[in-house]
Amino acid sequence: MRVLMVTDWNRGQGGAEAYAGWLRKGLSEAGDQVRLLTSSAGTMGEGTAEYVAYGSERIVAQTFLQIANPFAIHRVRGALAEFRPTVVVVNMFAHHLSPAILHAIGSVPLVLLVSDYKCICPIGSKLLPDNRICNVRPGWGCHTSGCVSLPHWVRDQPRYALLRSGISKARVVVSCSEWVRSALLSEGIESECVYLPVPAAGADYRRQPSEHPVFLYCGRLDREKGVDDLIRAFAELSRECPEARLRIAGRGPEHSSLVSLASELGMSDAVSFPGWLEPRDVEKELSRAWALVAPSLWAEPLGLVALEAIIRGVPVIATSSGGFSETVREGVSGFLVPNGDFRMLADRMKVVASRRAFPDQRVPKTEVDQMRQRHDIHRHIVRMREIFARAASGSERATQAVG
Repeated sequence: MRVLMVTDWNRGQGGAEAYAGWLRKGLSEAGDQVRLLTSSAGTMGEGTAEYVAYGSERIVAQTFLQIANPFAIHRVRGALAEFRPTVVVVNMFAHHLSPAILHAIGSVPLVLLVSDYKCICPIGSKLLPDNRICNVRPGWGCHTSGCVSLPHWVRDQPRYALLRSGISKARVVVSCSEWVRSALLSEGIESECVYLPVPAAGADYRRQPSEHPVFLYCGRLDREKGVDDLIRAFAELSRECPEARLRIAGRGPEHSSLVSLASELGMSDAVSFPGWLEPRDVEKELSRAWALVAPSLWAEPLGLVALEAIIRGVPVIATSSGGFSETVREGVSGFLVPNGDFRMLADRMKVVASRRAFPDQRVPKTEVDQMRQRHDIHRHIVRMREIFARAASGSERATQAVG
């Protein structure tokens, strides 16, 4: 098959960019011809994209380009004419390429990959200003709840009209978890759940937990990630277990305020911020950690970081709403706590630090093997190629989106 992959590729190596790289590599190794189309606003596939459309990170430009990016429309049409793909696979597009590209694809079979809430939420997180998870349909309430300003809401009306009609053109919509599949279905979008893959541990990875309790956070430092709750929970743990340490690996707009919070709570010596880590360095951190902690306020669409920990034998303490509930088994591979409940989070960290749970700081091998099999990259590529072939043959009904 000839596969044209279309996706935003933001700066840094987030989960969406990592997955796009794994998918591209896996399809190529399976014998498919794969080309990548992205925007110039990010790293352009680390400089490997065959097709690049103009994009901008400036707010004023995005106000218009996020409705319909004419440069992306032109580039998509050019790529279709030159490459003549069997199928077009679209992943992230709302930030730079715009929903208008879904219409530019025309009659070429389209498979849409959904790994967030942007299709059904203007801010993409389904998280209200008071940190509650939003359960209402998108519309005027997005403004009255304080999520978006009136100009933002007005701007989004044509944008989401394009998006809804564009989704209806997809032969198949693929969701990254049952949680996301259910969220899409609540808005009239039918999809097929295909769990995302995670790479196996490196050949030299060895589980070597630290002598004293070490808890690890790894990810973006954004509001919805709830890292401030983690620091507050750790402060409670520290009163009973002063030798415990917390490592917060990542970067984002909340970094300065989180450093300040750790200082205010007297945790500066116990909480460290190593910054954004390369995959090899993440494995080193995981090898020493007693548990990975994922304290998200929003309902994580899947939560790749939890899977990466579990298949490396590291217990996970995560929040219960969202995809974590499909990957973390209570008392087996970790614990689930209510989103936003930092006291319950502290309690579960105390249980691990005291060795009342996971006394050897390891997830049972049977659970590790099961997760490795379910999220194996090779199995995932086989499944995706079957979906692409089905879409290309026309045997899959176009997914309908109800506005």
